[in-house]
Amino acid sequence: MKRPYLVGLVGTGVGPSLTPALHMTEARAHGLDYVYRTLDLDELHVGPTQIGEVLTWARTLGYDALNITHPCKQLVLEHLDQIDPTAAALGAVNTVVFTDGGRALGYNTDTTGFADGFTEGLPGARVDTVVLVGAGGAGTAVADALLRLGSVHLTVVDLDVERADRLAHELAARFPLAHVQASAFDKLSVLLPDSDGVVHATPTGMAAHPGMPFSADLLHPRLWVADIVYRPLDTALLQAARAAGCRTLDGGHMAVHQATEAFALITGITPDAERMSTHFRSMVTQSPR
Repeated sequence: MKRPYLVGLVGTGVGPSLTPALHMTEARAHGLDYVYRTLDLDELHVGPTQIGEVLTWARTLGYDALNITHPCKQLVLEHLDQIDPTAAALGAVNTVVFTDGGRALGYNTDTTGFADGFTEGLPGARVDTVVLVGAGGAGTAVADALLRLGSVHLTVVDLDVERADRLAHELAARFPLAHVQASAFDKLSVLLPDSDGVVHATPTGMAAHPGMPFSADLLHPRLWVADIVYRPLDTALLQAARAAGCRTLDGGHMAVHQATEAFALITGITPDAERMSTHFRSMVTQSPR
């Protein structure tokens, strides 16, 4: 008899998340009794710094795992018994699995999710010289993935140049064979003409933050363009990129692959990534916000 699973998503504003339905539908396809609940810290009147208590409550209540999102990915680290090397290097955890012995194991499926999605959606794309726009949490995971994929020259661009500089230094220390630098937005006109690709990792383009992160005039046919925004899947940036003759990668690839890896960590079962992708894209289309 297959065991039941109880999983939660912890963060702020997680109510509209598509992750619970994505996990539970895939679990049903495997014949699993799998319940996935959202645990919105704002609704529960629990502060992010209480994430350690949330883990204790979850263990006591019989949760098998938690997905962790903003603003707790870094705060949760000190409350874990063991951290996967990738998550430790990134300094962020998005999946916590509880063992039968009650230990809390931390993982990060964001960086591998982007890497797997990139390989799937842009097969054969060159990554020698890449520009990353956005040095926040998502950008950090993407940068790590790009360097693991073989980027030898990565430029991190952010409105907060100091944040971009900090990330560039951290990455350079972990990937000494690569050249990682920070730059300001006004240098994109110099950087993009000689780049293989650009990844956009800021909220611009989301339903609540419409628009373009930079001018469409900077796009050219030799450039591939990846966007991690997935609501909507077809952002203004991707529309402009296709019009300019660029190969494109939408944010659904990263979203699905980080979920498939989390599902495998939680259940020990390899999910059907194509089936999960079809379901995910159907949900995004029906609920673009």
